[in-house]
Amino acid sequence: MKTTLRWQWRTSGSGSARRFRGSPENRGFPDPESERRCSMADMVNGYEIRWAEDKDWIPAMHMIWKTFLKYEAVDYTEEGIRNFHEFITDEHLYKSFRQGRYQMMVALDGARIIGAASVRNYNHLSLLFVDEEYHHRGVGRSLMGRMCEYLKKEAGERYMSLKAAPYAVDFYRKLGFHAVHEEEAFSGIRVTPMEKFL
Repeated sequence: MKTTLRWQWRTSGSGSARRFRGSPENRGFPDPESERRCSMADMVNGYEIRWAEDKDWIPAMHMIWKTFLKYEAVDYTEEGIRNFHEFITDEHLYKSFRQGRYQMMVALDGARIIGAASVRNYNHLSLLFVDEEYHHRGVGRSLMGRMCEYLKKEAGERYMSLKAAPYAVDFYRKLGFHAVHEEEAFSGIRVTPMEKFL
């Protein structure tokens, strides 16, 4: 599928992307030293899994967009593709990330971001994407395992919810998620609501 959408930050004012200043302490994540200790401990299948840093945001969103176009866009209408693009390039989403209200973990192979998982509204999986070159290597499973562990042990959540794209329903079932409603469509996007008790 060919798309004419171009990568750019969406802004609400002047048309140029705004940068939001802040520090890891303001994001609600551990202090940098404990974050480093967490990073060193979270080597899974040879890949590092850690909380995303500000420098990771744009490379992660580029990877997500590329992977979305390859595997999920086929199940979306043009409206749905536009809505997804607007979601991941929205400056307010980035601002929420900087403020710690939109939490994201990344998987890295060296310095390269090969996967990302994000949570909003405390326990709802917002995004889970793995670079196509790393599919079927346990990256997505590892990201989900670490995120579920965080939600259960550190955030005190009892379950995780998500809305699975058609391509990902079987993957989530293998991780123990079950559908709580039939597939639904809105704004050109098809999803199946799913949940898993932690």
